[in-house]
Amino acid sequence: MKTLFIADVHLKVNDSGQDTREAFVQFLRSIDPAECERIILLGDLFDFWFEYKQVIFSGYFEVLAAFHDLERAGVQLHLICGNHDFWAGRFLRKHLHICIHPNDYHFTLGDQRILCVHGDGINPQDRSYRIYKKIARHPWVVGAFSLLHPDWAMRLAQGVSHSSRTMLAPDDPAESGEVRALRTYAEEELSKGTADVIICGHSHFPEEKHFPSPTGSGIYFNAGDWLEKRTYLIWEEGTFTRAYYKED
Repeated sequence: MKTLFIADVHLKVNDSGQDTREAFVQFLRSIDPAECERIILLGDLFDFWFEYKQVIFSGYFEVLAAFHDLERAGVQLHLICGNHDFWAGRFLRKHLHICIHPNDYHFTLGDQRILCVHGDGINPQDRSYRIYKKIARHPWVVGAFSLLHPDWAMRLAQGVSHSSRTMLAPDDPAESGEVRALRTYAEEELSKGTADVIICGHSHFPEEKHFPSPTGSGIYFNAGDWLEKRTYLIWEEGTFTRAYYKED
């Protein structure tokens, strides 16, 4: 049985995100539940997610329906919260039975100990984001944001997301601060024996690196991103494989 690792889909509800939404739904519908045991979503599944008591964003309907069908067919669903969807909660847990992991997820595949994190806030230079994340997760802030009309909330989030992505885009993706910080984090955690395999997203840069560990050698994977590269990881019978989805 397979386990899939998918990072940084950044689903949007506006017209600019239609191609990605349709392709991702097509991808989810192509998964055979008889062959797939679990799907690990490594954060930033949504470009923005917020849960109102009585409202969900209609643009996500087909994606949520596809996840619902996979879960009912027996596929385990896990979401590690990223910097775009750290408000994931009640609706996804109750109605889609997605296991929500606010920070990281430790589990075992075969004889390998796996640690999954999104990767946001790991860069030591990203102090302002760490402060923002703590404030944004505070119940008072969440309560205040819930008073905004959903349409206004989505417009605000789209503007912030676009601006941050434009400002922080590196000239050389392979040597961006986020890529280097995640490599260093993985190397340090593997050297401690925290896990045998560390899998991240966030940097949008697919990687596979081997580092020394107490058991000999550990592996760091970055799943890349589904938004543009359509990359993801497959684990099956003890082996990791990088895959690329191509639309019909």
